[in-house]
Amino acid sequence: MAAAVAVPQHKLSETPNSRAIEIHDWLITASTNSISNAAECDALQNHLGFTLPEMTFGSNYLTLEHRTSAWKLTFDARGALMGVRRGELQDGDGGVKVGYADAWLKSRTDPGTSLPLPTTVAAKPYDWTYTSVYSGHHPNTETERSETPSSASWEDADPEDSTHDIPLAELTRPDPILFYAEIPLYEDELHDNGSSNLLVRIRVMPTCFFILARFILRVDNVLFRVHDTRIYHSFSSNPPLVVRQVSGWEAPYDRVKRQLPRRNDLTPLTDANWIAKVLSEMPVEASQKAGAGTKWRGLRTKLEVAVLNKSDP
Repeated sequence: MAAAVAVPQHKLSETPNSRAIEIHDWLITASTNSISNAAECDALQNHLGFTLPEMTFGSNYLTLEHRTSAWKLTFDARGALMGVRRGELQDGDGGVKVGYADAWLKSRTDPGTSLPLPTTVAAKPYDWTYTSVYSGHHPNTETERSETPSSASWEDADPEDSTHDIPLAELTRPDPILFYAEIPLYEDELHDNGSSNLLVRIRVMPTCFFILARFILRVDNVLFRVHDTRIYHSFSSNPPLVVRQVSGWEAPYDRVKRQLPRRNDLTPLTDANWIAKVLSEMPVEASQKAGAGTKWRGLRTKLEVAVLNKSDP
């Protein structure tokens, strides 16, 4: 029998719209709210310059703050949608076309549509699938989307260093969960063409915390696409070390459909966990090189680390 894991001192707090945990040198806050109202949507849409997803949770966020180093990381809808291509798609954007995509896009951007745009925003083309390779941002930098925080930078992991990896054995142990949250950022049904959504999950255990930010795209009869960001930190690492693994996969719709456990049961095709499992277990040549033929730049697996040193006094 495995030895019991000691639970470190920690403090939980809660407000009507957020929950937080203070543990070791960390303050972790998750806020979940209703879908953004009309005024909030207008403001965000004005900033982004394209029509928002049908369900945008503009007030939701997850923030991590390491107090000793002043290192911060945030996940929110604004940051995620800033990663969506605005304007004509370019090489590497992974553009997806369906038979009536142009008509669908016009229905969402035409000033005469029943889905009104703010009068200050000109109708422009954009990636109608809302694909984003967003992996969080550092709010203490000049630009919200910068990947270079003030106190630490992401660097390529050392494949020879075992601490520069995410220990699956630790994450699968039945340790007590001190804090858990699911934070939806956006979702859209692509005008009945499929589904696009981004969901962030975090769990804090006695020895570590783990985050999974997962973007899932299903375009019916065309393709499936997944972009995962996994973030891991061991409270015992010294100096404090954060590990980030970013992965993207895609495959043609029919190839994934052939993996169904029961041929006539299509339910798994709407199960994000099942889709991600199927895509991630395919040969790399299929899911990260060939993909669905879109040449999407997100097809990769990249492992990075950030060493958190003490901030200057």
